Amino acid sequence: MSIPRGDAVALTRELVRVDSRNPSLVPDAPGEAKVARTLGAILETWGFRVEVRDVEPGRPNVIARVGRGGGRTLMFNGHLDVVGTEGMRHAAFDALEDDGRLYGRGATDMKGGIAAMCAAAARAAEQELAGEIIVAAVADEEYESLGTRALVANGVRADAAIVTEPTRLGIAPAHRGFVWVEVTVHGRAAHGSRYDIGVDAVRHAGLLLAELDALEERELVMHTHPLLGHASLHASRITGGVGMSTYPDRCVLHLERRTVPGETTEQAMAEVRDACARVGARRPNFRADVRLMFAQGPSDVAPEAPVVRALAAAIAAEGGDVRVEGLSAWTDAALLNEAGIPAICYGPGDIALAHSAEEWVPVDEIERATNVLTRVAREWCSAGGSASWRN
Repeated sequence: MSIPRGDAVALTRELVRVDSRNPSLVPDAPGEAKVARTLGAILETWGFRVEVRDVEPGRPNVIARVGRGGGRTLMFNGHLDVVGTEGMRHAAFDALEDDGRLYGRGATDMKGGIAAMCAAAARAAEQELAGEIIVAAVADEEYESLGTRALVANGVRADAAIVTEPTRLGIAPAHRGFVWVEVTVHGRAAHGSRYDIGVDAVRHAGLLLAELDALEERELVMHTHPLLGHASLHASRITGGVGMSTYPDRCVLHLERRTVPGETTEQAMAEVRDACARVGARRPNFRADVRLMFAQGPSDVAPEAPVVRALAAAIAAEGGDVRVEGLSAWTDAALLNEAGIPAICYGPGDIALAHSAEEWVPVDEIERATNVLTRVAREWCSAGGSASWRN
């Protein structure tokens, strides 16, 4: 493959053409191995020091470095995996271009962003850098974030990070977290005519849902963040019952609680358990087990943080509109922040198009993002930098 050094649009096409569906989401999907090898080989020809390291068999991260140690470090982070393609209305991996848009699964989420950050690092390194740029193209963000978890567990650190998720070229220093909760409501099976002995698990689950609805209306709307709005909760799935004339002995609820910065997984779990207790106080035969399925914390970097100011200055210098906004979706920025690396999101494309039947990224946004990221990397890793945001 021959991709001109620093050509972000050509690199986007090359990456989109590689099927990298996440095998944890799609049975028999190929995973990230081929796209990681493809990207690693390109970055080597561009002069990067490259490692392709498995986090699980056949699930590698690409870690590429340019510049030198001793000065400040900047990490560009993005994920190589994509979700499934069922129901798409265009070819998933042809990287077709039409009317200024590049189409394909992963075009906006987030191979356009990966291409922009890689091209920016290459362009920034055309002048001597006092510091180092670390490009981390990781596996499995769409499922359990094994890639970035392994990255930080292996001690990879930087003074700041920009995760090139699609933000429509806005600066996103904060996003929500989420907590997935399973509630198993227990009833007692009986013939439908035996109200005297039957306990309806489905109806009891409905009482719990009503209690959780009141919780959101009464309390969660008060848990707010200036960029993200308020915390929320919804019922994702409900299963229960075996027949029309049988009292159901079991009903399972799957809940998603979206958290804002300052909230914890433990707090969200306690809310559900407390709601169960309130139902139980009214219905003595109510019984339920509450189990944590999975959780990812929220992310929050202060708008006046050096990396935010640096990115804002670069956007303004490139003639862009400086917007500081919250991001609706969860990203690996939360894990980087948890590891002590101030991490914000900025990239081409619209998160609303991620996972959708039509996924595309504006070609001009790829190039504009590359220009901005080039400028911020040069300034961040230069010997002098801009005094207004270096401290």
